[in-house]
Amino acid sequence: MDYNTLKTDTTGRMEKTLEAMKADLSGLRAGRAHASLLDGIMIEAYGSPAPLSQVGTIGVPDPRTLSVSVWDKSLLKSVEKALRESDLGLNPMNDGQTIRIPIPPLSEERRKELVKIAGKYAEQGKVAIRNIRRDAMDEVKKMKKDALISEDEEKRYNNDIQKWTDDAIKKADELYAAKEKDIMQV
Repeated sequence: MDYNTLKTDTTGRMEKTLEAMKADLSGLRAGRAHASLLDGIMIEAYGSPAPLSQVGTIGVPDPRTLSVSVWDKSLLKSVEKALRESDLGLNPMNDGQTIRIPIPPLSEERRKELVKIAGKYAEQGKVAIRNIRRDAMDEVKKMKKDALISEDEEKRYNNDIQKWTDDAIKKADELYAAKEKDIMQV
């Protein structure tokens, strides 16, 4: 493995980790209606589980309401049941055509709980980034051991890897700080 391959692989894996963390954080609701809030909900449709987005359209008519228009009206009860049983604390209302989901304002206690969960996601992301750093540094050690690079190059590569790691961790912290601010905003 040469330096460019190492850099591409390492920074690419760090970016994927940050994207995964961003996806996890976007699933935490901050008191406003957002279609991604319902991403993880599975519906029992035709005898097998299917994501909500595959059985209907999710809309955001206003900042405090989500609406789900199910394509097959026979699935309305199944969708309503899945929404009610989700851990999101939602109370869907079925009018026979669409399901309206009012998003209740968050209590102070629930906000703090969500910030803790966001912190957990951030910490998992940072641990993953550090593991990627370790893998890259092991690869550099192996390159040095196989006499593919000099001692000076080894030091330079390790410094570069640390810089990429610091940058990725800084981005993870920024994502967490932005989500925390978003959650605590009343």
